[in-house]
Amino acid sequence: MAFRSFDCLLLLIGLLSLSSLQPPLTALAATNIRLTRNRKLSQNVPFFREAPGFRNGQACGSSPSDRIHLAMTLDCNYLRGTMAAVQSILHNSGCPENVVFHFLWLRFDQDIKTSIKTTFPYLNFKLYRFDSNLVQGKISKSIREALDEPLNYARIYLADIIPTYVKRIIYLDSDLVVVDDIEKLWRVDLQDKVLAAPEYCQANFTQYFNDNFWSDPELAKVFKGRDRGKNPCYFNTGVMVLDVEKWRQRGYLQKLEEWMAVQKQKRIYHLGSLPPFLLVFAGNIKAVDHSWNQHGLGGDNIEGKCRSLHPGAISLLHWSGKGQETRTEFVNKVNERGFHALDLQQVLKGYICH
Repeated sequence: MAFRSFDCLLLLIGLLSLSSLQPPLTALAATNIRLTRNRKLSQNVPFFREAPGFRNGQACGSSPSDRIHLAMTLDCNYLRGTMAAVQSILHNSGCPENVVFHFLWLRFDQDIKTSIKTTFPYLNFKLYRFDSNLVQGKISKSIREALDEPLNYARIYLADIIPTYVKRIIYLDSDLVVVDDIEKLWRVDLQDKVLAAPEYCQANFTQYFNDNFWSDPELAKVFKGRDRGKNPCYFNTGVMVLDVEKWRQRGYLQKLEEWMAVQKQKRIYHLGSLPPFLLVFAGNIKAVDHSWNQHGLGGDNIEGKCRSLHPGAISLLHWSGKGQETRTEFVNKVNERGFHALDLQQVLKGYICH
């Protein structure tokens, strides 16, 4: 396993400590970040230092076709994660001014908007309200309370929220760090598929649905005949490339809502918004290199059920585990010993659990 750039990641780890509540790394001295003055925010919104301006290189285009559209959700509780993700994307992008962020939130929050604008003065971003009434009565209780939040289902409605001129978009969770140029993921050839993501065909697919599903012949046969007989494979919905134009044309919102209705009636799964995506798309997506989602970080080791690290280079680190370990602990290890002194195989193993 290797990162695309050791020096870039070292700088990035420092930038993960953008909040003034954490001590900065020594590497920050070289980034020319200055404190933003005279900014008053509520106590619920953390204070962030202004990030450096990221500029396009000479080879970057400036037409609408050169834009890279990214979607993320915005929530005060996860704002540090969102800021770190945005920083990592811009820092590693060859054409950062071409990246357009589409943020979805439940309600207008001037403090959050101000925090984004003052932390990233040059950021090209748009804000959209996700109406929680869209999922009222459609969400079933899952195994984790966080999975029941309406904003967790916003990705299902993304194509109907963003402007119609956006034909393709990358959806990203807020609990990740990008260590490669996001344009590489953006340029993936979707062919005739609507969704692209890393697939995990070695995963036990049956665990994502309960006996109520597998014991019903009519429900269980949904995966038969997918994509020339291909078996369904698990994929993580925290990193997806979506052809939203085809999504709209083929009515995928309705297909996902139909499975949410089945869930309300028969309780066929326990994992929030993920299973409907698997029911509709598993076995029928464009597979992306695993480097674009080293997921499972942040899990606990109590049960000892840990995923293996992906072989080769890593382009994206995803803290999608259910345990209490966080990116902050990873940053602390770098603070204590220095990035180059770490045995990354051993360090990351402590964060990769189901």
